[in-house]
Amino acid sequence: MKPDNEIYPVEVFDGNDWEASMVKSLLNNAEIDAFLKDERMGVLAPWNIVGGGAGAVKIFVSNVDYERAKEVVDDYLKAEGIPNTDE
Repeated sequence: MKPDNEIYPVEVFDGNDWEASMVKSLLNNAEIDAFLKDERMGVLAPWNIVGGGAGAVKIFVSNVDYERAKEVVDDYLKAEGIPNTDE
């Protein structure tokens, strides 16, 4: 278990390169710092990328921003008509 005062990255989204770029932009607009993991794989082999699957591009935020970031991601999923598998 991590101490309460420790800051660490938490995954808030995974999907293809385009979706991840869009969500990262929305997070940045909400003044939430985020970074992409496996972004290069989405460019090199986009046919291998599926949301939640092997090779998906993942977005991470600080645990401090997790709740606000989750709201932004949930709003994006709802607007796009994508089922939220975290609920």
